[in-house]
Parts: sequence; C-alpha cells; structure tokens
Amino acid sequence: MTFETETVLDRRRLRRRVTVWRGAAIAALTLALGAFAFGGEQLATLTGQKQIARVAIEGTILEDRAQLQMLEKIAKAEHVAALLLYVNSPGGTTTGGEALYEALRKVSEKKPVVAQFGTVAASAGYIIGLGTDHIVARGNTITGSVGVIMQWPQLTEMLNKIGVKFETVRSGENKALPNFFEPTTEKSRQVSQEMIDDGFKWFLSLVEKRRGVNLATMPDLKTGRIYSGREAKRLKLVDEIGGETEAIRWLEEKRSVAKDLDVVNWTKEEQNAFGFSASIQGLATTVFGVNGAAVTQLLARDRNLAALGLDGMLSVWHPSKN
Repeated sequence: MTFETETVLDRRRLRRRVTVWRGAAIAALTLALGAFAFGGEQLATLTGQKQIARVAIEGTILEDRAQLQMLEKIAKAEHVAALLLYVNSPGGTTTGGEALYEALRKVSEKKPVVAQFGTVAASAGYIIGLGTDHIVARGNTITGSVGVIMQWPQLTEMLNKIGVKFETVRSGENKALPNFFEPTTEKSRQVSQEMIDDGFKWFLSLVEKRRGVNLATMPDLKTGRIYSGREAKRLKLVDEIGGETEAIRWLEEKRSVAKDLDVVNWTKEEQNAFGFSASIQGLATTVFGVNGAAVTQLLARDRNLAALGLDGMLSVWHPSKN
C-alpha cells in the first residue's frame, strides 16, 4: 500500500471520528438549550426519568387556566411519581381555591399528593391544602382563617365631592348590586350575605370531610381565626410539623414512592388578571385623564387595596395594620 493511500485512509478515519464527536456535541448542546428554554419538566418528559413534581402556589390565588392545565399534565405524566405542593399564600378568590382543590383531587386519583405549607397558608391557601393527601406545616406557619368575605369600595361620597354622578339603567332591582357607585341597600346586603353563608357552609364541609374533625368541638374555627402550625396540628388541621424533607419522607414511607427521586419544578406561563383594578384603570383614564396603569400599580403596593382587585367572594387573610 502506497504512502498516499494510507494518508487518504487516515484522513477518512479522522473525518469519521470528528463527525461522531461533532454530532455528540450538537446533541449535548441541543439538550442543554432545551433544558434552558423549556424547563426541567419538559426535559424530564423527553428522557422519561422518574421524578417528584414540585408546584409552588404563592401570592394571590385565582382561577388560572394555565395552572389547572399544568396540574392536568402532571396527573397524566407517567414519569411523575408524586406531586409536592408548596403553598405560601394568604388566599384569594373562593372559586380559585375551589378550582385548585378539585384539580388536586383529580391528581390524587393517579398519584400521591403532599402539601408543604410555608410562611402562610390561610383561607383559600388552606382550601388547596385540603385537596392533598397529607399536609406538612412549619411550627410557625400561619394557617386557618376558614371563611368567606365579599368586599367592595363605597365611592359615593368621594364622587359627590368632585361632582361626578353615575346613572344606571338595569333590568332588575338586584342587577349589578352591590355597586361601589351607589349606596348599598339592605336587599343587596342580604343577597350578598346569603352567598357568603352558602360559601362558608361549603368551606366548613370540606374541612370536616377532608380532616375528619368534629366542627362542634372547634367553635373558634367558625370565627375565621388563624392558627400557628403547632396549634393546627393539635386541632388536626395539618398532619405534621416540618418542611420539604418531611413531606418527601412521607411520600417514600407511606406511599411507596422510590427514594432519592429528583424533585423538579413545574411552572406555568403568567397570565393577567382582571377585576376592580382593571375597572379603576379604565375609570382613571376615562374620567380623570390620568395614567390608569400607574394608578393600579400604586394600589397594588398596599395589601388592603390590592385585595380589592379580586372579584366575587374571597377567601383571603391579611393582618390588620392597627
């Protein structure tokens, strides 16, 4: 074999090696970019690696379609062995809590679901805890606040002072009531109270059914009071004191989830919410000629005013500044 022939063959072998390594590098880069762009849950879906899905519910609870769709995906995902729900929320809308509760119960039909409460898991935050199979809370977690409220601002005096009057034409006497542009009537207040009572009855029934407690022996619960994690455990409102380590240990020891599985964060796309804040934005822009978006940003900085951005019945707790 001539020298030239050997040289050509060596070059061909070298080219093949370079092609193989180049392909491996491209594959590795593709996986890395996929992990960065899509997140851990999508990458784990591609690899089929078993995992515990971690979902964080933080801040104000709303009925969020993207969030509910994510929970539906978790329920169907064969590579997800269990769901770890981290809750750090003072609550939100009652329907938002109801929707999450029902979604979590559907997940629990397929795989175990455990909740870990953070700083606060009150009102609607506690409702979603009831949707799990086991609740772990910190000793100083603020929880409880079982109840339902409706709030609306009364702007008639302010509008009278600046000379603005809203005229209303309605199909019935109870249409669009309560209304923050006119005084609350006794009939409107009665209708609202009936809705609140019905929602409260539903909330209490969840506590009784899911926690197996006798509400007759817990008169303070009906007042909407809050409890520390230690008090909540004594009253059987939560199961265990601890954090994520204890929650995962429960999954492994009580629900036979394999040990040392990766815990992967699942997230959803953020969506905008509409409510009183959107109404104020439109009102400020149309009537007063100011930047409505700036007004809503200022409102959101105050905890009490931010609660006004929620429509309908609320299950939310916030401390008094007094």
